[in-house]
Amino acid sequence: MSRFRIAGVNFDHFHMGDNLRAANEHPDAEIVGLCDEQPQRMEEAIGDFAVPRDRVYADVERCLEETRPDVVVLCPASARHGEWTERVARAGVHIIMEKPFAASLAEADRMAAAVAQTGKRLMINWPLAWMPSHRTAKRLVDDGAIGDVLSVHYYDGNRGPLWHGADKREKTAAEVAAEKPQSWFYQRAHGGGSLLDYLGYGTTLGTWFLGGKKPIDVTCVVDQPPGLEVDEHSITVARYAFGLSKFETRWGTYTDPWTHQPQPQCGFVLQGTDGTIATFDYQTSVRVQTKANPEGHEVPCDEVPLRCRNPVANLLHALDNDEDVDGPCTTAISRIGQQIVDSAVLSAAERRTVPLLDA
Repeated sequence: MSRFRIAGVNFDHFHMGDNLRAANEHPDAEIVGLCDEQPQRMEEAIGDFAVPRDRVYADVERCLEETRPDVVVLCPASARHGEWTERVARAGVHIIMEKPFAASLAEADRMAAAVAQTGKRLMINWPLAWMPSHRTAKRLVDDGAIGDVLSVHYYDGNRGPLWHGADKREKTAAEVAAEKPQSWFYQRAHGGGSLLDYLGYGTTLGTWFLGGKKPIDVTCVVDQPPGLEVDEHSITVARYAFGLSKFETRWGTYTDPWTHQPQPQCGFVLQGTDGTIATFDYQTSVRVQTKANPEGHEVPCDEVPLRCRNPVANLLHALDNDEDVDGPCTTAISRIGQQIVDSAVLSAAERRTVPLLDA
């Protein structure tokens, strides 16, 4: 019998399908329940993972009481992460929250406090953290391959959040046009926009690459697309004691990076005291420059163990071995990423450089 019972709650974000697939394929996990206030949004997952109809709910409290999960995967709209974490934490379960951490630093701190009171774990899932390319880059950094990291250049995004569903199923232009007016992704009150969707990736994994260091101040500029109330393009510059880092988010890349890498390529370029590393999303190698090899060379991506392939496997491994979850998915590193995001939001709104914010 499976040792860990998993429930998927709130299907606002299409990544729920990816996370449930990770649970379905894990040898020590079992999907015991699904819950969403809009039942039709669960239909694809019900079929994909053969979930019995008597384990499908519209009421979260009833779902948690009857299915008794050990772990709940949450995928609510960005602006509702605090509300849903507090609601689910009362059941005394471990929580995997789909990125971003929260819509604000204050909300992130509320979430951490709510779960800490139960003695359970809160994990923030950053899907880029499981890519072999980025994990290989971090291993090289930790091995001292490029010395001390001084600068992180990040560019990431996709054609737009409505062009793909669970398992990256591509949608048609007609589907996108029909969904866009109602989608929370394009509503400011629900945490929409490319900045809140993608900046946390860059600032959190960037903090991971930088060994937990924090910037001094932050400057951000966002676009203002006609007819939209949220941004589709943002550029954030973070100033550290040792230099500058840049984090750029984009809805509207020419292609999606999981099909064909757009130009600029999606991913990270790390500059250190003794070299550089270019690590791009979905690639099978990273490119390294060093003083000994300034022309650069390709390093094949490491073979990633199961515990480092997805959030479910990582959390279950941590629980089994009384360890913390992977670096960027901890609340400590994710909180620094959130500080930079909050500072960027304020900077863009006030059109000025702001000191790194804290609660």
